[in-house]
Amino acid sequence: MPRIAFVVSSAREIDLRDSSKRPTGYWAEQALTSYELFAAAGADVVVITPDGNAPVVDPYSLEPIFHYPEEDRGYFASVYRTFRRDPEDIRITLQHLTDPELVASRRIARRLEVAGKTAAEARELVSRAAKAAWQHNRRLIEVMLAEGLDRGLAEASLRGAVEDLTTVACALSQDRKAQLEDIDGFRFPVALSELSGEQLGEFDALFAPGGYASMVDLPGNPDLARLVSILHAKGAPVSALSHGPALLLAAPERIDGQWLFEGFRVTCCTNEEEDQNAFGRLGMPWYLASALQNAGAILDDAPYPWTSHVVVDRNLITGQNLFSTAATAGAVLKALGLR
Repeated sequence: MPRIAFVVSSAREIDLRDSSKRPTGYWAEQALTSYELFAAAGADVVVITPDGNAPVVDPYSLEPIFHYPEEDRGYFASVYRTFRRDPEDIRITLQHLTDPELVASRRIARRLEVAGKTAAEARELVSRAAKAAWQHNRRLIEVMLAEGLDRGLAEASLRGAVEDLTTVACALSQDRKAQLEDIDGFRFPVALSELSGEQLGEFDALFAPGGYASMVDLPGNPDLARLVSILHAKGAPVSALSHGPALLLAAPERIDGQWLFEGFRVTCCTNEEEDQNAFGRLGMPWYLASALQNAGAILDDAPYPWTSHVVVDRNLITGQNLFSTAATAGAVLKALGLR
């Protein structure tokens, strides 16, 4: 049974340029999804924090916009693919991918079907409205009503579809929070500072989920440097997601004086993605992607933001953003021979 050191920051605040002591923590969906995938595959998952204090969920990660059901996200993705021949033809932002009216496309289409449209006709109507809303920065429902794409469907029904999506997303967010609070490891984590070299050597992989807290107490942590060095020396997977790669900044220098991961390809939350979210708009104290490049890593990001993107370079496995969770965990399991 492979043993995974599931490293989570225990920081609860971060100082931003325009907001000091901003509440933070680990990212809910990233932590829960990866933990459950590892456990379901038969791994022994040991939750570890630098000081042994219980980590907390980042309040921002519990916003409903980050908990839309996969079936709604999938349908919406199929909608915007109809008007983007090439990903670089349009600008994809976090606002687009989390807009409740756009993501409610599936539910709006279903209501059009109930009103008499075929599935294909409903998809065509929603796709036309989504394209106009996306290109001209308008609201989807406003476009449908103004251009007659609602086909007589009442505005209340259209808005009801969005309300249904939001209700489901709120419930899913709270359910994930409750599930995390039920996991003993998150309530009573192991203190990294108290583990001996021999105990660290018993781990077969390291994984760190994202969350802005990772930028507070993981870089430069001497105990994390010990863990990373021991696992890297035996070729064990060292993996992290989104802001989790901040742990790589704790890695020591090699015998030749170069950073341990000098020349490795790596990905993480990019500067562009950073600037589009709530924390970025308040002013990041520093950019993780730039810091990793300055340390000596080769940044390998997706051709456009907010895409699921995983980079595997030797034993180093990194995922770019919150949409890369399952793929990153899957790469770790593959490296461990569990998939």
